[in-house]
Amino acid sequence: MEEVRALAKAHRAGDAAAGVRLLARIEALPLPEARGVVKAFSSYFQLVNLAEEEERIRVVRRRAEEARAQGRPMDETVSAALLTLRGQGVTAEEIQALVDGLLVMPVFTAHPTEAKRRTVLTKLGRIAETLDVLDFRALTPEETEETLETLREEVVSLWETDQTRSYRPRVIDEVRNGLFYFETTLFDLAPRIERRLREGLRAVYPEHDFRVPHFLRFGSWIGGDRDGNPFVTPAVTEETLREHKAVALRLYQRALERMRAHLSMSDARGVSPELLASLAADAALFPDEERRARERYRRQAHRQKMAFIYRKLSATLEAAGRPWRADYRPRPGTYRDAEDFLTDLRLVESSLRAHGGPRLAEGRLGTLLAQAEIFGFHLATLDLRQHAERHTSALAEVLARYGLGEDYAQWTEERREEVLTSELLNPRPLTGRLDFSEATNETLEVFRLARRAHERLGARATDTYIVSMTRGPSDVLAVLLMAKDAGVADRLDVVPLFETVADLHAAPRTMERLFANSAYARHLAARGRGQPIMIGYSDSNKDAGYLTANWELHLAQRALAATCRTHGTTLTLFHGRGGSVGRGGGPTNRAILAQPSESVGGRLRLTEQGEAITNRYTSRDLAGRHLEQLLHAVLLASGKRPIKSPSRGGAWEAAMNALSPLAEKAYRDLVQDQPALMPYFRAATPVEEIGRLNLGSRPAFRGGVPSFANLRAIPWVFAWTQSRVAVPG
Repeated sequence: MEEVRALAKAHRAGDAAAGVRLLARIEALPLPEARGVVKAFSSYFQLVNLAEEEERIRVVRRRAEEARAQGRPMDETVSAALLTLRGQGVTAEEIQALVDGLLVMPVFTAHPTEAKRRTVLTKLGRIAETLDVLDFRALTPEETEETLETLREEVVSLWETDQTRSYRPRVIDEVRNGLFYFETTLFDLAPRIERRLREGLRAVYPEHDFRVPHFLRFGSWIGGDRDGNPFVTPAVTEETLREHKAVALRLYQRALERMRAHLSMSDARGVSPELLASLAADAALFPDEERRARERYRRQAHRQKMAFIYRKLSATLEAAGRPWRADYRPRPGTYRDAEDFLTDLRLVESSLRAHGGPRLAEGRLGTLLAQAEIFGFHLATLDLRQHAERHTSALAEVLARYGLGEDYAQWTEERREEVLTSELLNPRPLTGRLDFSEATNETLEVFRLARRAHERLGARATDTYIVSMTRGPSDVLAVLLMAKDAGVADRLDVVPLFETVADLHAAPRTMERLFANSAYARHLAARGRGQPIMIGYSDSNKDAGYLTANWELHLAQRALAATCRTHGTTLTLFHGRGGSVGRGGGPTNRAILAQPSESVGGRLRLTEQGEAITNRYTSRDLAGRHLEQLLHAVLLASGKRPIKSPSRGGAWEAAMNALSPLAEKAYRDLVQDQPALMPYFRAATPVEEIGRLNLGSRPAFRGGVPSFANLRAIPWVFAWTQSRVAVPG
């Protein structure tokens, strides 16, 4: 390995002879030895990346200390944003209005640019924890040596472990990989981030008593995104939702275990009548637990209540493992939903506050309350996504079956809108039994599954349905009709996803027609006049090239913000960004600040994809820094006074408007209008090999004969990157 590394460094430094020797050395390696070299480099780079992350943590902590010593907040923190806003003359009342509608929502997706197994992630996490001990704790010489020995053991364990799976991951494997970050980082971190905003507001605006509702939410596409992935069936989505609930319940149990002896105050300090009444009701449900708690925790009513809460969580967790029935009948002794769990926690909290224990109420118990309010029993909201063509196909079959029209796919947009609006306003259901083709049944069943999820996990379990490749209003109305048929139209946001340049151009007009539609207006009112709209960075780049895509995305955000403002609708832009530059990647804080300020409005949803999830959320320190940078940027972009931007009119915008069509033509001449490009792409890049790796469950192509049109943007970018050809940017 060292020989290969030395030759590679020499070749990169300009030694052509070293490159020749390197190639000869690698070609001469027997296969078992070549595997060893590859494994060694893989492990080496993982450890080097860990070392770099540890240095980033050192730098962040050092900057925080320096800022404190200088009596100022660190750059790109919540306090820094609030100080800037106050300096710009933003009043406390304006900040309160901003905070009232604030939303920061990262959404995790399963993209095959992260190859690490959950086992490997766990081992790397333990190594990182050991490095933290060495870096930030005062150890004796003996403790230092013991910690180093632990580090050596973990490195050997990593070396002896296969880096990738021996089988193609199932969707549920990807789900569990995504939930890993909630278990290790986000569950404990989220209340801290929200606390930083409250503390910053008190420090910067001490004269005002702020209300700070929960603003940090998390979402996931893993197990809900069925666009081009035949393995995401309704059964898999149900299993995903059950897994979300199981992990949430285990995390609450873990929190209670950490507090086991914490609320041990004597009843002599006082207990609220409501808490005592709840203990009597719990005793009737669990007489064995009542006897045990009474004997172990004499005259400790608060501690007894926590024991009953743990027992109810255990019963709820046991029930959560069972497949869902059509009718929902909660078992006695289980929590029907997160609100029941919160009711029990609030009984303890109010009793403590009433009897001299406000610090206890606001401490670990207050953190647990915040976690339950943020994460519920759903942990992360599961978005549902499907391609518009699948909805068109399903509706064509349904409408033909019931004599409402033949060849729906061939109708004009105007006729589609007319019929769909009529059906939406008609109180009768559209379908009865699901006895259509398998594909149509599956498309319709997803909405019935959403209804069952709401009954079992609450409305936030899944409240967003994304329509890929939205071309016109009928693509949104079609989904709304299927949601109405299942009884969930008023509990789902239907989110158009505009991905190509043509669709971005049409987006404002599409939304205007939707807002003017009587059926959609009724739906919008039921959803509080909030409209999420998603814009795609990867597919727009693949469609038109880097410069044109980014300029058109910028213009579309301005136009969509103006359209929503005209129609009295609160816009939440959902940014479908990837990790690489060609998929909208880069420093997220700067990207948010570069957006048209009117398009932010205190609300941000963005995808976190592939290796970016690992880079940002494995370490609690780095995850905290990333989330605070997001919040810093959203506050600044939303609260700052309007300033003249160089992108608004003048020479700068004129130059971009002139460059964009030239760049698009050059890109299309090279890529889309060049018949030899796809054969070259498949020969010169490892796109075929990537498709055979055990990285993800989703195929590289959406279906049909492999072509540029149905090639996903992620393998398009990933494959070029492996060959170091910067076609995507």
